Formats: sequence, structure tokens, C-alpha cells
Amino acid sequence: MDLMPGVAPTILVVDDEASIVESLQKIFERESLRALTAGSGGEALEILRREPVSVLLTDLMMPGMSGMDLLRASKSIAPETETVLMTAYGTVENAVEAMKQGAYDFVTKPIKRAHLLRVVGKAIEKRSLVQENRSLRAQLAAEKRRALIGQSLAWRRTMEIVMQAAPSQATVLLLGESGTGKELLARAIHESSPRGGGPFVPVNCAALPETILEAELFGYEKGAFTGAVQRHDGRFVQADGGTLFLDEIGEIPTHVQVKLLRVLQEGEVERLGGRTLKVDLRLVAATNQDLRAAVREGRFREDLYYRLNVIAVPIPPLRDRRDDIPLLAEHFLQRYAARNGRHLSGFSRAAAEALARHDWPGNVRELENTVERAVVLSRGNAIEIDDLPPEVRSGGAAAGDGRTLSFVVGTPLEEIERRVIHATLAHVGGDKRLCAQLLGIATRTIYRRLEEERGEAEPPSEAEPGTADVPNWQHSSVGGSG
Repeated sequence: MDLMPGVAPTILVVDDEASIVESLQKIFERESLRALTAGSGGEALEILRREPVSVLLTDLMMPGMSGMDLLRASKSIAPETETVLMTAYGTVENAVEAMKQGAYDFVTKPIKRAHLLRVVGKAIEKRSLVQENRSLRAQLAAEKRRALIGQSLAWRRTMEIVMQAAPSQATVLLLGESGTGKELLARAIHESSPRGGGPFVPVNCAALPETILEAELFGYEKGAFTGAVQRHDGRFVQADGGTLFLDEIGEIPTHVQVKLLRVLQEGEVERLGGRTLKVDLRLVAATNQDLRAAVREGRFREDLYYRLNVIAVPIPPLRDRRDDIPLLAEHFLQRYAARNGRHLSGFSRAAAEALARHDWPGNVRELENTVERAVVLSRGNAIEIDDLPPEVRSGGAAAGDGRTLSFVVGTPLEEIERRVIHATLAHVGGDKRLCAQLLGIATRTIYRRLEEERGEAEPPSEAEPGTADVPNWQHSSVGGSG
């Protein structure tokens, strides 16, 4: 039997016939397994209460407490222990019934050594996989909790609202600049809600072209339009039973806003092609825009705004929670040092002061990118000030580095916008999505302005290039996250 290195798995053998117990104990010990024995169900339960057992191997037919009774009792005492039953040919049906009650498998008497070891080995493997999966889930949950780091008053107030709103079914609207962690908070709301076991489906509305946004959200039937060769479940259906996160919701076109309002009011999704489905989901939306101004300007429906604005959660920018900068920087340092196999003691005093002094227009995402860059480029045992980008070292934009623009009073706004877009595109290496995030506008706006200049469109794909497509040295000090 192939065993994982480490502590040998423990097998608990239970049978009222001492000769069988002794024989089985010897078989397992020859395989370097730890074997405990019991002559009755009651004795076995006492062992389970004090010993971690990988596999419980018990006879099905025993006087007093039967193997079936022992199985049920063991599930309450040691739910992670896998149970294998031993049975005579005449009681196979009972063994099958026991498997329905939670037993892993059964072996028939007279027991064949090879078959027994194979069944027990698989039971050990299953228990190991379950434990590993649980451990990974715990690590993932801990990582997510660590990502919501902060002790500043502004951050604590935000988290109080988030944690109070999470257990409810109310729609939540997250309000904050790009890079403040809106998607992280949306996930925290989902995982702390009764829907935490269901799907979490994020959608960046600004990243999807208008031509496919409706189809992606609501789905479509086969033949609904050219190219619809099969039925497609939209994001609303995918989020059924869970949470749908609509980031940059202010970018949704008016005709899609009408359909979204129906979903919120009626709980119904109408696929392109006509079929209507009932869905049960919670909506969390986010925006970096002033939706009230959008309503006044006629770009956003007033009735939809009030449907979304049930619980509004303002997220402070990093410049308003400076007490959190050292905590976040240390968290990112540990994460990227481990990921890159580096052993770094922390930040030098000068580097820490520069981080605290910078205004972080890209918020937490910019800080994360800056620390990752510093970890990779650092040559010493700590992050020094020279490992930081020029604009962070100087506490602002570096003079003469091409990141500062000036305009003569009276310059037309159209010209200012054009120059700002081109300068920002150059700064981020041509990444239109990142450029839009930094400027607080829709990615479609970037394409539209470039189209007006060139006279031809450069349509975005469904999965536009993100910051991962641009080398870190090109944009390590900028960035944004929903």
C-alpha cells in the first residue's frame, strides 16, 4: 500500500471475534499502518472519542451495538473518519444500505487480504483529500480576510456597514474610486451572507462592449441572432442561488437598464429570443461615478437608481485612510516575497515614509503593484527607497518624467481631454482598460475618442487586455480595482 510520508494513518478494527481482530491487526501493521482494536461498538466509541482515526473497519453483525449503529454514532463523534464494513455474503444488502447512511465501502467474509488493503487504502486517500480540501478552503478564507486589512476610522466605518448589510437580502451599492477594493468587499458581503455557499458571479460592465453586454447578462436562445448556435445562460442565471456583482454599473446602456429593473422588481430574466426564467439572486453593484448626477443628466434611470441604492456603502480612498498604508504594504510584502521566493525583513525607514507620504491616486491597487515591483527589483534584505518608483519616492509626480501636463488657460476641454488620454495611454504602455480606470471613465470612451481621431474603430474584445498583459515596470505605480 502506497502511503503519504508523515504520521501513519490509524485503522480501528472492531469485531466480537478476537481471532479476526488479531489477524487484521497483523495485516495492517505489516503495511506500516497503526492498528487499534475493539471487541464491541461501545469500546470502539470510547477510542473514537480520544483518538484520531482514519478508517473504522467494523463487523456489521455484532451483539449489542451493531455495525450499523456504530456507523451512525461514529458520524457524530468523528465525522471525518471513513467507515468500511465487514459482512457475510447473506447480509450484502444491509451493507449497501449502510453505504447510503455514510459508509465508504464494504468487504465480504472470508476477507481477502489484497482486496481489503485496496479498499482501506482508497478510504484513507478519500479522507486525506477531504482534509486537504478543507485546509485549502480555510487558507483561502484567511487570505480573503487578510485582504480586507485596515484599522483606520474611515475603514472601520465602512466595514461596519458591510458586515451589518451582509446577512440581509438587500441590494448593496458600493461607491468608491477605482482601486479601493469594491470587488473584495462584494465578495465579503457574499461570503458573510446566507448565500455564501452559492455562486459569486462578477461582471465588469465597462469591459463588455454594448453589443454583447445584454447577451452576456441575460443570455440568449439558439438562433436568437446570427452566431447564436446554441443556448447561452447569462450571468443572471449563472448567479441563481448566489450573488451577482455588477461593477461599473453606471456604464450600462439605457435599454439594458430597463431589463435590469425588471429583474430587480419581478425576479425574472428574459433571454434574447423570448424565453423568461425565474431567478433567485442577490445583487451587489458598484460604481466610481456620481449616479445622482447621471440621473439628472438623463444617463441613468431614476427608478433603477433607487432600486440599487437600498444600502449605499461609501469606500474611502487610500489617501483618507493613511493609517492603513503600513498594514497593507506589509501584507503585500509578505505575499509577493513568498510568491517570488524572497526573504525580506520589511521596509527601510525612508521607504516607509515615502509610502506614507504618497497620495496613491490608484488607491490600494497602486500600492499593491508598487510593493510587488519593489519586491522583485530589491537587491537587499529590505525594501529601500530606491526600489520604489520615482513618483512614490518624491511623494508625488516626478518632475520632468512625462507624467505632468500643463495647459494654457482657455484651452478647449476637448483638447485637454485628448491630451490627457494620450498621455495616460503612453504612461500605461497602451493598456486602454487601465487607462480608463485611472481616468475614471468607461473603456468604451477611450475607444470612441480614438475612433473619432482616426476615423475607424478598434472594437474591444470580450476579454480586454488587463494589467496582467502589461509588464509591471510599465505601470507598477498605477492601477485600479473594482
